[in-house]
Parts: sequence; structure tokens; C-alpha cells
Amino acid sequence: MRVVMIGTGYVGLVSGACFADFGHEVVCVDTNSDKIEGLRNGVMPIYEPGLDILVSANVRAGRLSFTTTPADAIAAADVVFLAVGTPSRRGDGHADLSYVYAAAEEIGRQIRGYTVIVTKSTVPVGTGDEVEAIVRQVAPEAAFDVASNPEFLREGAAIGDFKRPDRVIVGAETERAAEVMRELYRPLYLNETPLLVTGRRTAELIKYAANGFLALKIGFINELADLCEETGANVQQVAKGIGLDKRIGSKFLHAGPGYGGSCFPKDTLALSRTARDAGAPLTIVDAVIAANDTRKAAMADRVIAAAGGTVDGKTVAVLGLAFKPNTDDMREAPSLSIVPALQAAGAIVRAFDPEGMDEAAPLLPGLVFASGPYECLEGADIAVIITEWDQFRALDLRRVAALLTDKVLVDLRNIYGADDAARAGLTYRSIGRP
Repeated sequence: MRVVMIGTGYVGLVSGACFADFGHEVVCVDTNSDKIEGLRNGVMPIYEPGLDILVSANVRAGRLSFTTTPADAIAAADVVFLAVGTPSRRGDGHADLSYVYAAAEEIGRQIRGYTVIVTKSTVPVGTGDEVEAIVRQVAPEAAFDVASNPEFLREGAAIGDFKRPDRVIVGAETERAAEVMRELYRPLYLNETPLLVTGRRTAELIKYAANGFLALKIGFINELADLCEETGANVQQVAKGIGLDKRIGSKFLHAGPGYGGSCFPKDTLALSRTARDAGAPLTIVDAVIAANDTRKAAMADRVIAAAGGTVDGKTVAVLGLAFKPNTDDMREAPSLSIVPALQAAGAIVRAFDPEGMDEAAPLLPGLVFASGPYECLEGADIAVIITEWDQFRALDLRRVAALLTDKVLVDLRNIYGADDAARAGLTYRSIGRP
């Protein structure tokens, strides 16, 4: 099939490359000429394991191309995806749909023949209706349907998630559009991937409901970790104990400094605003948003307490800046709350992240960057693990203790055991554990 992907951000680029790998003919479109030129030369605008190899292989095979002028590609397409950004709108938290609507107008001007227009971007309930109205206004005689196909890609594991998904959700208002989407995803039939066809508005809400529920699990285990600290319980064992219940499951029950990234913060906020506007407020989601904001802000206080009540004039070594491992994404990362708070308390903050330092530099002025984890630790008074990169999971703790002046390690991801840290000569603080 002939596919056009409008937007070469995280979702658009990964989805376009994977569709091409399925054998479809894919054209990825972006208004950023530098990004398109880079992609043509094999330069990835994001870090995602394996993406550069996947893109280059499909470009060589002639199934994947990039352009800033999509007219011919849209005219020839069977399916056109909208994969543009929907950031939180300033002031009210609603998703900013201006990029979606602008792309819909462009599609309306260019489509020829029957085309399925698909929102891949995360959009509030009813957005597909508006996209359909815009295209119809621009092209009254055009033959098209608008469908919803939300993405469920985890940064750092996106290619696997696309090729081996738990499910594919398609929101369609006609059987013709649903059949086109089934054909598009036919390569997944061998994996017996469930493909659920719903109404368009239902599909739009499924995406927000999924992210809201996962954020709720994170918020719950984080608050439970605080209770564990006050009662002498171990949050990891509590999480395992409840996670063995198949009704609950073990995923997203890892206590830490709060969630961040491109999805959970903005999607929970948009879901909350949509619910309020509809007269059906989701007070549970509102509580999760507030709890997460409070938690990220409180992490610096934990570090300061571990340092003896002050970090004024001290050097704090931070391991990990990106919101999660295997990505360079700094959006809503806990480090963006923790580092400035430590700096405001008088600390000199030195940091290392395997992929996120270029993205972090303009966001965290005054931050000193190191070339590796041990270089980051050398001569610092106290160390903090914020992101659980694999290379931080097997540090030589005796070497860590030797490098730190005050020999204090604050582990906000519970990577290490307290006994191992104590044997290495470290004063160790973690989350929700004795």
C-alpha cells in the first residue's frame, strides 16, 4: 500500500519506518527541511535503539523516502497518517491541535481518489470529527474517510512495540475504512495480534484511558513507597506481592521520582480537561497529576536531607537526565525539577547521561557535564541516580565510595541493595525501602 506519514517526530518516524519494513511504500513528510535533509543522509533526529538501521535499510530498498513537498505523495496515497505534535496548550492544559488541523487542510487540498486519513497523533475525543469537517470543507467532492489509530509505543522499545504490539486499535465509521486498515496491518496477522475496530471517538478515548491508567499505577506505587518508608515496609516486595495478582499485574509498579516524557504528563492533563468540559470530571486522574508534580518537586529535598540538611557549596553528581533509559527525551523529565532545585540550594551539579546531555544542555543552564559515570562521580560530595540506564546498574560500589567525598549515594530508582552499598562503605538512600 502507498502510505504518507505527515510528521517525522517520534511517532511518525518510527511508524513510517516500520510500515516500510512491512513492505508498504512510505513517504514521510515534514516542514523542517534540515530534519528531512538529515534523514536522507541517515541522520536520526531522535535516539531510539535500532531506528537508524531500520531507516537506512528501507531507504536502500526504495520503500521509504522523505520530503518537504508532499503534494504528489498525498495524491497517490491509499492512507495518509497525521503524526504531528499535540503539545499541551498554554494556559488551560488542552491538547494544542493547530498542527493537526493545518495538516488536515493540506491533505484536503491534495487528495485524489479514495483515501483513508488516519489520526496517529494523540488527540482528544471528537478530533476526528473536526478533521473530517476540515477536509470536507476544503475538498467537498473528495472520496475519503477519517479513522483513528492511536499509537502505544514506549520510547526505547518502540520498534518492538510496533512490530509485536499487544493490540492494534482502529476507530472507523465505515467498513471500507476499517478494511483498508486491516490490510495495512495484515503483516501482524502471523503474530495473531488482536485488531480491535471501534467507533472513532472510542478509539480516541482508548489512548487517553490507557495512559491515564498507567500513570495512576505509577502514582499509586510512589505514594505507597512513602507509606513504606514511614512503616518500615519494603515497596519492592509490596509491588511484587500485589503484582502477582493477575488482575493488577506487575508492570508500572516501580517506585521512583515521578513520571515524565512526551505522553503521560500531557495526556493526563488533556484527559482531565476533556472530562471537565464534558461534565464528567475524572477526580482520580486529577489527583495523580497533582501527586506527580509534588513528587518530582520533593526529590531534591530527599537529596538535601541525605547530604545532612544542606548542599550549599557541595558538588552533587547526577547520573541520568533523560526521563527514562534508552532515549534522549527530556520532556517533563524529573531531572528538570531536581537539578534546578539543587542549584537553587547552592549545589554545584555535575551530570552524565549516555544520550540526553545535548538535549539537556539548553534546559539546565549551569549544569556541568561529565564524559562518563565515574568521571561524574570523581570529587563529588554526593551522588544521585535519576535515570536507570543499564550502565548504571553494575557500578563498582567500592570505587563509587572512593570517588565521593561524603560517600553518600541517593538511588531514586532502587537499582542497588542497601546491604551491598553498606559493605562498599556508602551511606545509601533509596525509595520506599528500609
